[in-house]
Order: sequence, then C-alpha cells, then structure tokens
Amino acid sequence: MFLTDTHTHLYYETDEVKQAELMQRCLDSDVTRLFLPNVDIASIAKIDALVQKYPDNCFAMAGLHPCDVKEDYELVLDEICESLMDRQIYAIGEIGIDLYWDKTTLDFQKAAFKEQIKWAKDLDLPIVIHCREAFAEVFEVLEQEKDEQLRGILHCFTGNLDQALKAIELGFYLGIGGVVTYKNGGLEDVLKHIPLEHIVLETDSPYLAPVPYRGKPNESSYLVFIAQKVADIYGVSVEEIARVTTSNSKKIFLV
Repeated sequence: MFLTDTHTHLYYETDEVKQAELMQRCLDSDVTRLFLPNVDIASIAKIDALVQKYPDNCFAMAGLHPCDVKEDYELVLDEICESLMDRQIYAIGEIGIDLYWDKTTLDFQKAAFKEQIKWAKDLDLPIVIHCREAFAEVFEVLEQEKDEQLRGILHCFTGNLDQALKAIELGFYLGIGGVVTYKNGGLEDVLKHIPLEHIVLETDSPYLAPVPYRGKPNESSYLVFIAQKVADIYGVSVEEIARVTTSNSKKIFLV
C-alpha cells in the first residue's frame, strides 16, 4: 500500500532531527509521496532542501499563498516566477483567494491568482487552490480562465455538495484532509455523493490534524487516519483508497 499526501508543509519543520523523524514516520506509515506547496519566497529554499534529501518521496510546487499577497505582490511573483526556470516543479500552488483573514486585498488576490494560473497554462501544470470563505470569488475566476488546460486540486475542500460538483465540473479534484474525521465537519455527507475517482488525500500538515490528534500539530504520517475514515465512508478497504487516490494524484501531477 502506498499513500500520497497531496498537500503538506512538512518543510516548516527546520530542525533536521525532527524533520528526519517526521519523514521516517511517513515511510513507516506507507505515506511515500508528499507534495509540498509553496507559500512565499522564503519557503522556496526550504522546499528545495527537503526535495534534495528525499528526491523519491518529495515533490515541489511553486506559488504565492493568497494570505501572502500584499501591495508588492507583483515583485514577489516576479521572484517566484524566476525560480521556475531552475527547478523541477509539479504544480503551481498553493494559490487562490482567502477572505477569512483580510478582505481588503481581494483585488490583489484575484490578480495574483490569475497571473499564476497563466504560469500553469504556459508550463502545462496543474494548480492547487486555497479557498477560504471565497468559493464565489474562486469560481468566478475559474469560470473566466476555464479551458482544456485548467486543472488541479481544490485543496482542503470543506464546501457543500453543490460546490463539490461545481469544482469537479471545472476540472478539479477535491483535496480531502483531516476535516473529514471531524464529527460536524460535514464532508461525510458530501462524499457519499462523490465518486472516489474525484478525490485525493492530504494532511495540510502542520494544520488540521485528524481525529484522534485534532487540536495538536498535524503531520503527514497521520494521513492513515484520513484514509481510514474515507474507506469507512465508501465502504471499501484502506488499500483501495490508497490505490485510487494515489492513482488520481498521478493523473494530476504526472509523477
């Protein structure tokens, strides 16, 4: 069995010993593929260092997180874009719109989102979308940008069934994480209507730890708890969940 964590910030742990322990727990739990979303300029080097240490297990993305989109976003995007020339990346992400923390930067966020979608199309890469309290705004941009190249993952999906179906219609997989294990998370009722072929698994570590670790720092090895919950919802084995969701991740990232 091989599990794929399509979204983990494992590189946030900079202590080499602790980082190595996190990775070993992943491998011991059959979590052998980890995709690393970029959030700002500083995280590029951290991601690259982790990829260098674990080239068979860790895969880089590049992008500017919407919470890091400020007035100088164009200069930041220029620097991130420049890094694309010298690195192997597998997606543009995480990008999108977040209106939970700051609604005043919406225009900047939309512009940055569209610019990074253009990168993805130019490089024929998927995008990984961060969407928090902004489904209408994200879907508006995706409708404007929709074509045969637009594809990817709606990361940390916590929406309703209509929003799930809309994302799938637009060519996106749903990233299912720890929230699926929460008693009032709402995802179980949504997934009952969504074929397994449209989802991938993620932890978003160190955030959103699944039960039984809810409220504590998350880590990629905990993906097994998410996989077990999803297996329970679909009435299949964990091995089948691992097989299908890893296959889905390969279709998205082409690795």
